[in-house]
Amino acid sequence: MSIKLIIADDDAIVREGFKMILSMDKDYEILYCAENGEEAAKYCIKNKVDVALLDVRMPVKNGVEATREICGNTDTKVLILTTFDDDEFIKDAIKNGAKGYLLKSNTPERIKDAIRMVQGGHTVIQDIIFDKIKEEIGNSKENKLNKTLFSKREIEIIESISRGLSNKEIAKELYISEGTVANYITSILNKTGLEHRTQIAIYYLT
Repeated sequence: MSIKLIIADDDAIVREGFKMILSMDKDYEILYCAENGEEAAKYCIKNKVDVALLDVRMPVKNGVEATREICGNTDTKVLILTTFDDDEFIKDAIKNGAKGYLLKSNTPERIKDAIRMVQGGHTVIQDIIFDKIKEEIGNSKENKLNKTLFSKREIEIIESISRGLSNKEIAKELYISEGTVANYITSILNKTGLEHRTQIAIYYLT
């Protein structure tokens, strides 16, 4: 079954370019192309979309705002496609629920791989972007992760998150329910003051 996609970018050349490339592959079905984040969010709320490819800098509603609305109201996974100089949006986009953050300069195959991974429940962050987040965290001395705060099970959850596993995959691996996994993640976030699971992985790996 093909992955149902929408593409949102205010640059018509970029938008149509992605549409043309992805439409040539039977594994992807392009449902809609939007010129701004508001159009993208409205479409996802009204229709079943597997993955939304969003630019960050868009009029009316930017990619970060659209991500918050899409992730808060639908089951659609969001993959941010951006340019190098949009890195100030990284933290907010991930905080709002984006499952991937990739540079537009990647090859079509790399972008296709990222779409498949995001659809499968994994988080995809390009190395250069990951390094930027890690550098930001490294500069916050007071926020270093103290592993002595956690139970053995919480450490297992943290290690699983750092390997990019989804809640469903963690539950299967540790023989616990997805609800229990979610409760452990909430506990970890509360103990550390972190805001989302991607930060947990980065802190663990730093």
